[in-house]
Amino acid sequence: MQNKGTIFVQGIVQGVGFRPFVYSAAHAYGIRGTVRNLGSQVEIHAFGERFEEFLAAIRKGTPLSKIDSVVVGDIQGSPPDGFLILESTTGALSGFIPADVALCDECRADIFTPGGRYERYWATSCVNCGPRYSIIESLPYDRERTTMEDFSTCPECTREYNDPGQRRHHAQTIACGRCGPSLTLYDTTGSILPCADPVRETARLLDEGSIVAIRGIGGFHIACIEASAGELKRRLGRTEQPLAVMVKEEHLDDIAHVSDAERECLTGPEHPISVLVKKDPLAHADISNLHTIGCMLPYTGLHHLLLSCLHHPFLVMTSANTPGYPMITDTDHAMSQLKDDVDFFLTHDRVIRNRCDDSVVRDGYIIRLSRGLAPKRTRTDLGDDCILGVGPELNANITVYRNGFCFTSPHVGNVRNPATLEYLKETIRTIGGLVGAEYTVIAHDLHPQFLSTRYAQVLAEECGASLVPVQHHKAHIAAATLKPCIGIAIDGVGYGDDGTVWGGEIFAGQAPEYDRVAHLEPVPMPGGDAAVRFPERMLYGILPGSETAALLRERGWSDTMVGVVDRQIARGVNTPLSSSTGRVLDAASALLGICREKTYDGEPAMKLESVASRGRAKPWELVFTREGGREVLSTRALMAEAQARMTWEEIPEIAASFQYNLARGIAAMAIRAAQAEGIPTVALSGGVAYNNAIRTAIAGEITAAGLECVINKEFPLGDGCISYGQCVWAGLLSRER
Repeated sequence: MQNKGTIFVQGIVQGVGFRPFVYSAAHAYGIRGTVRNLGSQVEIHAFGERFEEFLAAIRKGTPLSKIDSVVVGDIQGSPPDGFLILESTTGALSGFIPADVALCDECRADIFTPGGRYERYWATSCVNCGPRYSIIESLPYDRERTTMEDFSTCPECTREYNDPGQRRHHAQTIACGRCGPSLTLYDTTGSILPCADPVRETARLLDEGSIVAIRGIGGFHIACIEASAGELKRRLGRTEQPLAVMVKEEHLDDIAHVSDAERECLTGPEHPISVLVKKDPLAHADISNLHTIGCMLPYTGLHHLLLSCLHHPFLVMTSANTPGYPMITDTDHAMSQLKDDVDFFLTHDRVIRNRCDDSVVRDGYIIRLSRGLAPKRTRTDLGDDCILGVGPELNANITVYRNGFCFTSPHVGNVRNPATLEYLKETIRTIGGLVGAEYTVIAHDLHPQFLSTRYAQVLAEECGASLVPVQHHKAHIAAATLKPCIGIAIDGVGYGDDGTVWGGEIFAGQAPEYDRVAHLEPVPMPGGDAAVRFPERMLYGILPGSETAALLRERGWSDTMVGVVDRQIARGVNTPLSSSTGRVLDAASALLGICREKTYDGEPAMKLESVASRGRAKPWELVFTREGGREVLSTRALMAEAQARMTWEEIPEIAASFQYNLARGIAAMAIRAAQAEGIPTVALSGGVAYNNAIRTAIAGEITAAGLECVINKEFPLGDGCISYGQCVWAGLLSRER
């Protein structure tokens, strides 16, 4: 029986209370020795008769740790007296750190315990909760390498930090009202509002209708009560865009239907925004004019304190940034950029090193991979290369592959502008630095004009890496499964292998070899991007002619406007062909008069889904053709059927039927492809798959045909999975070579 050894623990074992956990286990089993952070792993020297029991306990880890391996080696020398936590040293970067996590129940109780040391202290946390990624500078994870270094601990915090019996033993974020970060309330001129309690004063201002910018863990939010939501939207210029709310837990069921799985998600360590179905579809229209509403529970001490003082049941809470741009983190920047949008600023003096927006989920599927869920570490063997996936253009993030693991960053944004491109570069430096990346392969989107593609080319030249272009929708499927599959990619737009705009694709094969075997009918996009903003253009591209022209004239189109679009289509001038599912849904939304102009990403399709939720779907006849040896679903036939039904059928019924029959047609092509190829697995991905009716209809048809339906729950169904899929594709391609 072994009674001594050197133990190396690899995985997410820093920032999770692992060293104090080891210390406690050593005392429980009579072990003498030491523990220290070594790079991003933990090294333990252990001596004692109960060594094997101690080792078994170590393998279990802490609630936040993720252990990859526990390796035991020989040890020389004599044991020390007792067990010590040694100072960290540099070493291998084989592990990672956890994402920021929500305040734990024990710390929540601490801030509401009268007379306690942490009573009403907003930045209370322990080894089991609080900021991690947003404050880290470098590894190993110790206070001096985080932005908490600016705050020296008081004698009481120092004592608790060094006390093995305390929950904050070696908690790097330990702080209290005497020594930790502090809050300040400002007006828009930058003057400090004199008040004894900034949180109580902020709650009072909010209750009175003020709009307040609040600095949290990963950046600024803008908050207000429901009565001020319309004014907030007006100031932000987002009059149609739905906003999220932060709800007192006891009022959650008053707002929305919450399943057991959704409640578990909302209350877990991640505390994401969850998109829920409203109790009353027409309620809270100033916040969300959809049938759904994004809800989250308070996840920091500041949030809990603020809501405890608030008379209203919830706060509207939206990220303080222009859509697609990086979240604002710096107080001076916030005051400069938001002075016309808000009335007051509640801020703190802890530096946010790595910004991190709120994660968003729906029906158990990730929409935005961020706080609590990212950085995300995924075990996958892609060979010996160190790979960077720079992501797509919209809803981008990055993924780094090294030594059997992929590390995916939090959401970055829309890399169409210099500010977000700079944030992309910053994120590449941050994640790459934390894992010790030296890139040999850089994967990017196939589109040659994306800023992310151009940066990949520059970076590859700088570091001597090879470039691997990856088609957008193939990356979607590669992110969903490594198995041979029929891949359904239903999405907005993506640059296709043939130079056209794809987005309704059926593939067959196994990454990195997919054949395009079926797709939606390619239709013109009159004006290109203009057809995305004004979906009535897309409608005319699908259904040109007198009937559609008459409808558009009834809605205010002039003869000249109709003539311009008609000539664009006839002459093929600035009318790229698109098989995009998203563009078809946009056109249907325009046809039915639901959304005539897109003011935020996904708006026409989301509003179509909302209206369709009030209707009952009926089967329509589907029309399939063949083009270049591939099966094609006619979306013109579907649109014509919807147009014909407008004379006698209610709009919600048509909307529901359009979605259902589009889904039926896509599923039918996938099923026939599976049967022809002899492949029993169908993978579904793409932003359109967030639509509950479409997703469940496709999945239902596939499973009814006796096939396995794979839908990714580890990464977003939208473009937040692309960087991971790019790494998978590039890694498998390199291994084949």
